[in-house]
This record gives sequence, C-alpha cells and structure tokens, in this order.
Amino acid sequence: MEEAMKQTGSLPFAAGNIVKGHIIEVRPKEVLVDIGYKSEGVIPAQEFEDIKAIKVGDEIDVLIEKLENKEGTVVLSHEKAEFKRNWERILTICNEGGTIQGKVKSVVKGGLVVNIGVEAFLPASQIDIITPKNLAQFVGNTYEFKVVKINQDRQNIVLSRRELIEQERSEKRAKLLAEMVPGDIRKGTVKNITDFGAFIDLNGIDGLLHITDMSWGRIGHPSEFLKVVQEIDVVVLDVNKEKERVSLGLKQKMANPWDNIETKFPVGARVKGKVVNLVPYGAFVQLEPGVEGLVHVTELSWTKRVAKPSDMLKVDQEIEAIVLGINREEQKISLGIRQLESNPWDSAETKYAVKTRVKGKVRNLTSYGAFVELEEGIDGMIHVSDISWTRKINHPSEILKKGDEVEAMVLEVDRPNQRIALGMKQLGEDPWENIDKLYKVGDVVQGKVTKLASFGAFVGLQHEIDGLVHISQVSEERVDKIKNVLKVGQDVTARVIKIDKGERRIGLSIKAASYSDEQLKEEQKMLDSLKPGEDLVALQHAFDAADEAKHDAKE
Repeated sequence: MEEAMKQTGSLPFAAGNIVKGHIIEVRPKEVLVDIGYKSEGVIPAQEFEDIKAIKVGDEIDVLIEKLENKEGTVVLSHEKAEFKRNWERILTICNEGGTIQGKVKSVVKGGLVVNIGVEAFLPASQIDIITPKNLAQFVGNTYEFKVVKINQDRQNIVLSRRELIEQERSEKRAKLLAEMVPGDIRKGTVKNITDFGAFIDLNGIDGLLHITDMSWGRIGHPSEFLKVVQEIDVVVLDVNKEKERVSLGLKQKMANPWDNIETKFPVGARVKGKVVNLVPYGAFVQLEPGVEGLVHVTELSWTKRVAKPSDMLKVDQEIEAIVLGINREEQKISLGIRQLESNPWDSAETKYAVKTRVKGKVRNLTSYGAFVELEEGIDGMIHVSDISWTRKINHPSEILKKGDEVEAMVLEVDRPNQRIALGMKQLGEDPWENIDKLYKVGDVVQGKVTKLASFGAFVGLQHEIDGLVHISQVSEERVDKIKNVLKVGQDVTARVIKIDKGERRIGLSIKAASYSDEQLKEEQKMLDSLKPGEDLVALQHAFDAADEAKHDAKE
C-alpha cells in the first residue's frame, strides 16, 4: 500500500485511476481481474481484441470505473486504460499531418474504425484513391495512416490512407517520368477499359494503350483483347513530362506483318483465310494475325446477284481467294473469290453470237424492257421497242409476265459491261416492209380497240398492226372525250385515210367508213384543199403525242 501510494501520490483504489491487475478467470462474456482490492474486478469480454489470447495470470492495465456496483463487484475497463495511457502518447507523436500505424477494427456507417492505441475514424472516401464498395475486406489489416484531424475535446481522431497512397504515387510518378524513355518495356496492370483503349497502371503512373496500338490485326473493342487487372508488358511509345502523359503500345513488341507483304501475298496468288467481319460492301478475311484482306461484294461471284456478303459467307468461315491488289502504305489487300473460277462472260460472245436464236425465262420486268435468264447468272434484255414490229407497247407487261418462256434473237453482246441485247420482233419479218400490199388509202378495215388516249384510239388490225383513229375522225358530231364513244375491246369498222411508211403510221377514220365514193371524193377534195388541213394537222398531232408517250416509256 505504501509503495502504491508513493507511485500514485494518492489512494490507488479510486474511480478514474489506472492500476495493474492479474487475470484470475476468463469467462465467455467477462474476465475477472484481481487488482489487490477486497473484491475482484470485472471487464466485459468484448474489450479484448482476441479473448482467446488472454490467459490466467496475465498482468494488464485497467481503469477503475466503479469500486463497487450493486453486486459489490469492482467495475473495470481495459480499453479505457489503454485509451487514457495512449491518448497523450498519440498527441505527442501525432500532430495533425503526422503518420501512425493502426489496425482496422470494424466497419461503421461512412467508414472504418481503426485502432491506433485509441479508436480513430477512417472515412470511406479516405481509404483508397477510388472509394471501395466492400469495406469489410479491410477489417483485421494493418496499414499506415495520416492523421488529418484531432478533436481533443471529443477525444476523436480522423485518419486518411488515401493521402499517403497519393503521395506515394506522386513520388513514384515523378521518378518514373524521369526514368522512362520511348522504347522501354514496362510491366503494368490493366486499370480501366474504354471504347478507344485501355489505361494501364505502371505502378505509379497511368499510361494509355490506344486500341490501334494493341494489335496489328482488327480489334472491335479493347475488351476483346484485354481484361481489367490483367498484367501485361507494354512498350513506351511517348512520354510527355509536362502533362504527365504516357502513350503505350502492345503490337510494337512484334514485327509489322505488313513490312514484307508483297513477298508473302503476291498479286495473283491463291490464299486461304478466315472471314472475320461482314459489312454491306464486302467481307474482311484474315490471312494471318495482323493482316486482313477485303473481298468486295462485286468480287464474290461472276454470275450470282449477291445483295450482301452474308448471303454467301459467314463469320469464322475458312475460304480461299485470289490476291487482286496490295496497298502496303494503307495496309489494304484486295481479294476476289469469283476469280477462282472461269468467267462465263469470257465465252459469251461465242456462245451467244449475234443473230443466234435463244430461249429463256422472263426473270424481271421494268418500264423499259424484260430481263430473260439465258443461264444461271447470265441475262439478256429485251427492250420494249424490240418486242413487236407493229404494236405500240408502253410497258413489257402488256405482252410478257414473269416466268414466261420466251424465244428471242441475240442483237448485241457487250462483254466488258456484261450485257446481252435480245429482240423478239427480229424472229419474224417486219410487216411494214410489205405494207403497200397489205393496206391502201381508202381501204375499209375491221379491227378492235386496243387502247384509249386523250387524243384518240388505237385499233388493232390484221398482221398485228395498229392504226390510230384521231378523236376528230370518230364521228360527224363533236366528241369531247373518246371514252364516251369507244371502249377497249370494241369492234369497229374504219377507213384507211393515211399511210406513212417511213414513220410506220396508219391513220384511220371511223366516220369515213360509211362514205360513198362521191362522199369520199368530196372529202378528199376538202382534205386536199386544206393547207395541210385541220384534220390532217390533228392527225399529225396525235401521232406526235403517241411518239412522245412511247419515248417516255423508253426513258
């Protein structure tokens, strides 16, 4: 007692004093401690960081909270004893801005509790450079911390680990920038991946590995090539010390496969490759890592009408092709698949010589003609003007339809442009060559109305010849609209009043069909007296209108 009083200067057994005690029993929820007082003291088990490490007989410092509670037991605290002894020590060594080592004790709202001799608070934003989502991973680990704030009144301390990490990285970054030169090979870790590349942590500074510097070959997205936290060796391409930027490369570790491209893949060579991408205008084929060629959609087939490459090819398909051209500067190779086979158009001039009779199926109709398939991939075109010698045809659908089997004559073969011109009317004689024997002015003819127009009606005669009845030649009475007096398919009787062999025209008059010889003579006198005559002028206008309609149809 005397020795204790000498040490403390007062009675040792008083609330708030720190005394030494010996552990006499370890229970599941509490620890019994003998401090030399008349009764044992009790300390809650949770005050010990590791209760299993506590043994009977161990000497520890305790703070007396109460000399006697309701049960007559001394209430002690090991934590508060540690805190009281450590607080002054911590204030001495840890002025704001100092550093101290501590062990993460637990997770609390907004951060972590750290034991540095006393409990201190580490905000989540100060744990690392990037605020971690899983705080529990730090519990039980020991780190170095910077003291950023001390509140003596409340006896709390705020720590930061992030500032020490940033300071360390800044020092490393400055050192790396001073040491690093283009051409260096550095080990790094993929930190982040974007659409345009990846950021690589070089253990102190981040460098950018652009997507174009990852591989000599095609890369759709950097994530196809790299994964976050993946370790890689990269080549330093450029160092900007002022802006602290480093450009990195991966493909530069290997030789450029395009350096000797003409030797490896000469023009005309037969090559093998794998389809790696399909686009509307063609297919990209990998010949070797870093080297791709393009098969344009027009180079897929000599004869098939390929709308898009995917109609013939699939990604990852192994194919053969012919090298058509090389541009080493732009790293482009043109390939062709159709060149693996002979071009059927090379023999088209012989196989489909002019005036040869051919047969085929109507594949398509347009406003200007009909396409006839002569063999797979080779079509001939019958222009609307070559369907009939005599009929005024505005659209081929008036005579033909898809799927019809037709016979025609070859008129022209244009091998460079892969075109064959066909004609149906050329299979027979032109009736206009003998028109004088077939029709004469004054003849009364029978026919059927085939078409109506604002200026008159076309009448189908024998020998597949059409005549034109102008609206003024329909009736003695004035006709405002031709459809009011004539219908398509109607049988009519008319008189030939004009034959123009050069222009291949026959003019008819329905109203003159019943004229007597004397009336015809009178009518002829009247027509002859006209300069050139209103009816003839009207008839000429009708022919002109028909020609214009025919021209528009051709266009």
